Amino acid sequence: MILYPAIDIRGGRAVRLTHGRFDAETVYYDDPADAARSWVEAGARFLHVVDLDGAKAGAPAAIGHLRRIVAGTGVPVQYGGGLRTVEAVRDALRAGAERVIVGTAALRDVDFLDEIVAAYGPRVVVSVDVRGGKIATAGWTEVTDMPAVHAIERLRDRGVASFVYTDADRDGALDGPSLEDVATIARAVRGHFLYAGGVGALDHLRALRDLRQVNLAGVIVGKALYERRFTIAEAQAALDGKS
Repeated sequence: MILYPAIDIRGGRAVRLTHGRFDAETVYYDDPADAARSWVEAGARFLHVVDLDGAKAGAPAAIGHLRRIVAGTGVPVQYGGGLRTVEAVRDALRAGAERVIVGTAALRDVDFLDEIVAAYGPRVVVSVDVRGGKIATAGWTEVTDMPAVHAIERLRDRGVASFVYTDADRDGALDGPSLEDVATIARAVRGHFLYAGGVGALDHLRALRDLRQVNLAGVIVGKALYERRFTIAEAQAALDGKS
């Protein structure tokens, strides 16, 4: 499994939310590019960048930051937030994103999903964001009646093979993942997925590793890294089974 340090951008700054709430924000860097450089200098091999303003508004607002992060780090970057049109997806890829993450639009607009999967294939990742076991949309501000597993099955049937599963109820809380929920998601995914939400200690990473789910390809971590609960090297070693 690969560690993906998270850079969430809001108002032009690198922030973290608690439980996905926009009114519970902590600013860690005034410039997201500085956050990106710090993670890469510490050994990160990939970066996970989310445009929170774009996710809430429905159109990307941080393409310029994405371009600077890609140019300034030289590592693969996956980027999401407000990518709800083919043009927005294309612009993110042209700005240097290795992969694009789409969420709300993939569930609501199958024509859009079919078009980007046909055009960009493995470079398209669908984010399955969950509150109380149900799909959350519009930057986690709206909760649907659709269970996460049902959403994954629907997306899988349309050719999606790469997912990010985010437990928004745990995000930023540092209390650890629900291993039972992660195992349930793993059984539904045909392809691979990344987990995000609540990782706050190396033991949480070891527990995810010890699930031994071959389709769990990585873990996204934000607040725990910003607050120096462990280093990039320690985290990757835990996922590699070397600590």
